[in-house]
Amino acid sequence: MKYVIAFTFFFLSLDKFYSQKSEFRGVWIASVNNIDWPKNALDSNEKKKEDFLKLIKFYKDLNFNAVIVQIRTAGDAFYPTRFAPYSRFLTGKEGVSPQGDFDFTKWMIDVAHKNGMEFHAWINPYRATTDLNKMNLSPKHDVFQHSDWMIQYGNRYYYDPGLPQVEAHLLKLSEEILDNYDIDALHFDDYFYPYKIAGKNFNDRNSYLKYREKNQSLEQWRRSNVDSLIFKLHRLIEKKKPWVDFGISPFGIWRNKDRDPRGSDTRGGQSNYDDLYADPLLWAEKGWIDYLVPQLYWSLDYPVASHRVLAKWWNDNAANTKIYIGNAPYKINDGKDRAWYQPKELEKQIELARATKNIYGNVLFSAKSLLHHTQITQELKQNIYQNPTLVPKTKRDSAVVLIPQVVRFSNLKAEIQIPEAQNMRWLCIYEKQSGVGEQNWILKDKVFVTGVEDTLVVLVEPFLGLENHAFSLIDLYKNESQKVQIPEFVNEL
Repeated sequence: MKYVIAFTFFFLSLDKFYSQKSEFRGVWIASVNNIDWPKNALDSNEKKKEDFLKLIKFYKDLNFNAVIVQIRTAGDAFYPTRFAPYSRFLTGKEGVSPQGDFDFTKWMIDVAHKNGMEFHAWINPYRATTDLNKMNLSPKHDVFQHSDWMIQYGNRYYYDPGLPQVEAHLLKLSEEILDNYDIDALHFDDYFYPYKIAGKNFNDRNSYLKYREKNQSLEQWRRSNVDSLIFKLHRLIEKKKPWVDFGISPFGIWRNKDRDPRGSDTRGGQSNYDDLYADPLLWAEKGWIDYLVPQLYWSLDYPVASHRVLAKWWNDNAANTKIYIGNAPYKINDGKDRAWYQPKELEKQIELARATKNIYGNVLFSAKSLLHHTQITQELKQNIYQNPTLVPKTKRDSAVVLIPQVVRFSNLKAEIQIPEAQNMRWLCIYEKQSGVGEQNWILKDKVFVTGVEDTLVVLVEPFLGLENHAFSLIDLYKNESQKVQIPEFVNEL
């Protein structure tokens, strides 16, 4: 089977190119409460598609390489499943299927891949509802099906993380996603045990008394529950699809220094370890996760929790896990922190990440935040994101990848054979800039090749000359082959 892919190549001077080989450039697309997408759950399928495509095009034009899309917000789903009702944020009423039973999750994955982006499936494990109004819920929601799993806290219901049945349920629904969808990563955000509310008690005493180990404190037991889920998800992914990443985006503060000498020099009101009972440092040290995206939503020199201080802290505590920084463009020109009214704040944060040894990229919250900041977006494109780049390699294997073969070329069309196509992920298209050396090959685009049977036909621009085009393959584990150029002796297409 042949696929024809058209590319437009633009020549950019090397002094505008950020020379790092790989960099994670991600954006969260939040669906809870229709933050980013769909804009309106009652929109037609076509309007929802149009709006999603606009977001993808916007970030593709910024040379982003990953989208993190929320497909489970609160005991619901954005895909057909026997474990949860359809989300009302997708269809307007919980439990109601999209028009024509259209599978938006499969479609979104295809769209992301066709635009050269990884798709990270973002699910919220423990939040069961977004409010206490049960009238909004389907009879198939776990609040009704498994009321014994639920704990009311503040204005929401939560799954009790201490129940083995809850853990088994979350593992089953994760396995279903892995089985049914060609995702690049499974992603959790910062919601584990709920953020504490003054004067309120999270009433999990019964499960604590039933399932704790001898002499285990409540705090230790709660952390062990979350640790257990993370470890078992890691093991599940390794068994089912070991090339899929497992990423977590924790709250930006692990612990404050006044509670632990290993903690950051911050004075945050809550922390992962002490309040959310999440220990991302342990998960990183154990190798249970592939990347962390600490949410450093404060400005560079914010007194209580400095972005600058925290970036260095996470860099120093990366263990063997890739660190990407979570940034908050939603705060631009909004709120009490006047630093976010400076047009260069976000750009400076990204530059700081680039200058920090163990930080490999950034993720922006949320997708709609930059859409109306035209000047900031233009400067990001001009100063930061001039060209595409590869997603960093996260796995520890080092396979040798076979190179693609240019078998015929004519009339600006290169026919390329993809060896072992079932194990390949991307065909990379490079242009050579002035000078010599590997650093002068500039990535211009990627083509998703998983499922391609034999060949791709790529259209190239003539003005650079054949010798200035090259191709490589990236396998499922992000290993890249050597580059191959278009040889002069290839047969005519």
